[in-house]
Amino acid sequence: MTAETAGAVEIRNALVRLRRATGLPVAFGGLVEAGRHQVRISELNGAATVALSGLPVSSGNGLGGRAVALARPCAVTDYRSSPQISHEYDIPVATEGLRSILAVPVVVRRRVRGVLYGALRTAQPLGDRTLDAAMVVARDVEQALAVGDEARSLAAAARTEQAPDAAVGAAWEQVREAHAALRALAPRIADPALRAELLDACELLTPEAAGGPVRLAPRELDVLAWVAAGATNAAASERLGLRPETVKSYLRSAMRKLGTHTRGEAVAAARRTGLLP
Repeated sequence: MTAETAGAVEIRNALVRLRRATGLPVAFGGLVEAGRHQVRISELNGAATVALSGLPVSSGNGLGGRAVALARPCAVTDYRSSPQISHEYDIPVATEGLRSILAVPVVVRRRVRGVLYGALRTAQPLGDRTLDAAMVVARDVEQALAVGDEARSLAAAARTEQAPDAAVGAAWEQVREAHAALRALAPRIADPALRAELLDACELLTPEAAGGPVRLAPRELDVLAWVAAGATNAAASERLGLRPETVKSYLRSAMRKLGTHTRGEAVAAARRTGLLP
């Protein structure tokens, strides 16, 4: 899956969460186009028409463009009469019948990567609770995009054939540490869709399996990932929020499934089978 496709999937899933979290009947959004200062609205949820589909929103223009330019959430009670925004997009907004709208930018490492919108078909104030809920959804998208970016860059750096051997080795150590950290983060994410997407990003860091199929439980793999990154049992228990005895139990179970007798053998076997980077 390309970065662009993955980003579109993140926006699409976020719109479902935004409607559920805010109660707003319409949600739409899109990503900033590469090399351009505009957002392309690519995803609609709850829309009655396709008037907004594919609409390019330039930075500074309209509500979404204002959110992009300021890199902060913006909202209007009545879009068509608001003096706070410019009105280049009044026709598609009116065609969809939208009045009260909020726009929340998705900001990754200080760069706006997209915008999420929520809207009502009536003119009424959108309270702080609604805006706060939309911002939580945007932060989920920010986190997922950042994770995907890091996963792709680390994997590319580690697999490049032109890098010197020492650089490749150092890159792989970064990959392994990132893999372990991402797996440790996953259980703390409440949203199941976002958690699944983060684990999918982890898989970008693992090579294709070279051995037979071996199935490890998620926590067995979490423990083994930290062992592979050089962590002691005590350090792994701290990072994973588990008791040291529990870490030992998971490690023994993983070693048994992999047919190994030592920590080092277990890590090597897991790498051969594509379970670890």
